Amino acid sequence: MQINPSILSADFANLESELNTIASADMAHVDVMDNHFVPNLTIGPAVVKRLAEVSPIPLDVHLMIENPDKWAISYAEAGAASVTFHIEASHQPIDLARRLRAAGAEAAVAIKPGTDLSTIVELLPEIDMLLVMTVEPGFGGQPLIKDTLHKIAEARKLIRKSGAKIRLQVDGGVTESNLGELAQLGADSFVAGSAIYNHSDRALQIHKLRESARLGLGRS
Repeated sequence: MQINPSILSADFANLESELNTIASADMAHVDVMDNHFVPNLTIGPAVVKRLAEVSPIPLDVHLMIENPDKWAISYAEAGAASVTFHIEASHQPIDLARRLRAAGAEAAVAIKPGTDLSTIVELLPEIDMLLVMTVEPGFGGQPLIKDTLHKIAEARKLIRKSGAKIRLQVDGGVTESNLGELAQLGADSFVAGSAIYNHSDRALQIHKLRESARLGLGRS
């Protein structure tokens, strides 16, 4: 069970200290947005490079950008441990996944709420993680879209059928109250922003979320 706090909810003026408050998490989730693929603008490779240099935990970079085929490798080279690109934006996803792995990063693919899982079946042997978005990408703090829950269970079935070792990540509206259900459905990696950063004791909140995931896994 991985807990990956999203620094989209952190204080951008103090990112190094904000990263240190989540040192007990598994990875720091970094949202990269270009104001084209999604209607928001965040950070680029130079900032990711510096974050990788000061972060106490590996970086899980989520690219919400156009043309990841061109730009994704720069994030692997900047020090990201994992790079997620959107299937909706890539024209050569298998080639991109292979190039990310060759660059030393884990390769991951994300699907938006309206995207059918059939679009990623051929990619499964090439990736280390599948991210099922449970909100429309672009902004933090959105409530989880209930109609996306069935996709988590379906994604886990596809992963098992493939025989590949692939983490199943959920991003969007993840909270202490629903995380157990998400784990029960088959997710094993959870991105949480405000559910962690809205608490003063973030280490304690990370522990609570991890325990909720374990309880959910026990019920599956």
